[in-house]
Amino acid sequence: MHLYKHLKLKALEKFKAVGGTHVLLVSLLSHHYDVNPNSGKDFIRVFNEHVSMVRKANKIVKAYAVLGVHPAEITILGSRLGFEKAVEIMKEALEIAGEFVAKGEAIAIKSGRPHYKVDSYVWRLSNEVMMHAFEIAKEVGCAVQIHTESFSVEGMKEIAEMADKVGLKREKVVKHFSPPKIKEFENIGIFPSVIAGNDNIYTAATQGDRFFVETDYIDDPKRPGAVLGPRTVPVKIKELLNRGFSEDFVYKICVENVEKVYGIEL
Repeated sequence: MHLYKHLKLKALEKFKAVGGTHVLLVSLLSHHYDVNPNSGKDFIRVFNEHVSMVRKANKIVKAYAVLGVHPAEITILGSRLGFEKAVEIMKEALEIAGEFVAKGEAIAIKSGRPHYKVDSYVWRLSNEVMMHAFEIAKEVGCAVQIHTESFSVEGMKEIAEMADKVGLKREKVVKHFSPPKIKEFENIGIFPSVIAGNDNIYTAATQGDRFFVETDYIDDPKRPGAVLGPRTVPVKIKELLNRGFSEDFVYKICVENVEKVYGIEL
């Protein structure tokens, strides 16, 4: 989930009210924090604000910080400062995010490549940034959540091979906003975080237990309830139980997978 300026921490009260206990809170783009970066160091303010909010969130549920440099930053920063400069800023910001992880203030970093059409030059630079994120994750021993184009076997294999090049285990690459293609992800090795809309969680569960669940709640007053509301995951997990899946199965998805990939103890 992301918390921004709609329900804010009240979103976690709603999550808790239907049985939610643990959450990964992911930082947003720099402009959400009124930061217009001219260097990677400008992201320190973004990350400090996010970590401070996660501390407050911990009074409601157990919350963990994920610090990101959203791949769309390349377009935003590139149009203002040029794409080479944008890459430099993003790489430095990712290094700083890695330092937060090393200090125990966050558990993972976020990177990726644009989910919208860009030219081959920007695509190449975006891949370079994502590779750098993989290098940092390998160095500090954390997972990387990736925000990318829509799922394709070819695209995910390409990303998996990039992780291989830097020695990052494929399962430490988490595909945020995944479709319920559990078998395909298992074959490739990247770990899917399945978006909990429609019947996705049930569809995923019929294929295996190697996935996480997410809402990608963005807490934007212009899009209230988008992408999915804060209550969604606990409600969908209870549906699994009601549809005959065992508590052991649910425990695997909600606890064991998270502990293994993110290296935390719930």
